[in-house]
Amino acid sequence: MTSAAAAPYITDDFLLSTETARALYHDYAAAMPIYDYHCHLPPEDLSANRAFETLYDVWLDGDHYKWRAMRQNGVPESHCTGDADPYDKFLAFARTVPQTLRNPLHHWTHLELRRYFDIDLLLNEDTAKEVWDEANRQLKRLRVSDILDRFNVALVGTIDDPADDLGHHKTLFDDPSILPDTAVVPAFRPDNLYNDQGATNLREYSDRLAGGACETLGQLLDAIDASLDRFHALGGRLSDHGLPSIPDVEPVDVHELDRVFRAARDGQASPHERDQFDLGILLHVAQRYHTLGWSAQYHLGEMRNNNGWAYDHIGRHIGFDSIGDRRQAPGMSRFFGELTRRECLPNCVLYNLNPADNYVFASMAGNFVGGGDTSGKAGRMQYGSGWWFLDQKEGMTWQINALSNLGLLTRFIGMLTDSRSFLSYPRHEYFRRLLCDILGRDAEAGEVPNDLEVLGKVVQDISFNNARDYFGMPLKGRHA
Repeated sequence: MTSAAAAPYITDDFLLSTETARALYHDYAAAMPIYDYHCHLPPEDLSANRAFETLYDVWLDGDHYKWRAMRQNGVPESHCTGDADPYDKFLAFARTVPQTLRNPLHHWTHLELRRYFDIDLLLNEDTAKEVWDEANRQLKRLRVSDILDRFNVALVGTIDDPADDLGHHKTLFDDPSILPDTAVVPAFRPDNLYNDQGATNLREYSDRLAGGACETLGQLLDAIDASLDRFHALGGRLSDHGLPSIPDVEPVDVHELDRVFRAARDGQASPHERDQFDLGILLHVAQRYHTLGWSAQYHLGEMRNNNGWAYDHIGRHIGFDSIGDRRQAPGMSRFFGELTRRECLPNCVLYNLNPADNYVFASMAGNFVGGGDTSGKAGRMQYGSGWWFLDQKEGMTWQINALSNLGLLTRFIGMLTDSRSFLSYPRHEYFRRLLCDILGRDAEAGEVPNDLEVLGKVVQDISFNNARDYFGMPLKGRHA
């Protein structure tokens, strides 16, 4: 569906500024499968092979990016997280879209409408009803499995709490026919144990994790290990950690850590003791990842829940978050250095949220390979893709440039959606087009060899092959 008055906005050569870039994308990148190792898709929707009733359900519900733009455009909270009618919420978003010029939402919105529904209309108040009706008509025959097949998704890694029973993952594991060509794995995310990160206090959460009173460090570590074993049995081979920063404190022995845990459980621990506890948990789980052959992801640098009224009246983690400016290098150096000293460093992926830290993270990733048990695996410590506020054209370009200058771009494990929406898979296309444009411009400027076969392999490796080989999780169906 295209307006007769205007040419399509999203063309075949969108973001591709040179002939070499166009050849790299169309001939090498476009057909590669998607390895979506980090996202927030609901496991219950995957196990149910959900069909979505309206465009609101699949596109706007739970989307922090859209809420932030709508709030900035004066949309009341009733039309973001509130109880307004779904179409009215969609209409409020449609009115906002024309104001998002040069915001990545403008690209993503129209790329997603084009790829999922073949709609080339610019979304605004005048086109909203036509877009709504056409998308809803198509959604009647579109299920989760159809979306994953259409975008050639080989693997989905969801984010799961250690206390979850993983029932939806067990359903998918026991019945491969639900999503025959897409592996779905849980990723272990123990953030609720950390200071100021959890939705509950440490006593409540540790009891829930242990399935009863959890009064000693030993009981807590046993519960963590049992949870890791459950994840492992269902195909999980990766974890994720979201922290403002890794605590820059000395590790303490198990007896002192037990004392600190008891104090923290009773709400009596000092900030320094809470940092000691957080570091102790991070070290414990990292050693277990190493033993199990897992990979660990560290997302560092956020500042959450800044709006006090929204936190008090609506809740946590609803889009009032921002980039933080904590020092990152000391804690990372101490933590990863200790793991190398103990010879138990797992595969690690580092993500920064503050772009001022790009070169800190890119250089830090090169420190912990070589020597001990860190020798012999290319790309073992990864500087991860632009994340959250940085998963847009400028942010991803900065990350690629920092990685290229201080590390090995050819070993990069590429893009992830980090999204709660099943309509976000074109973000992989967006990333691939940007990567091809960077390499294409470099080739035509004589800054890298203008050899399509060589550059094409680099593009395909970053698009899919490197992540597949790095994480090493079994695939299904046509991707096996």
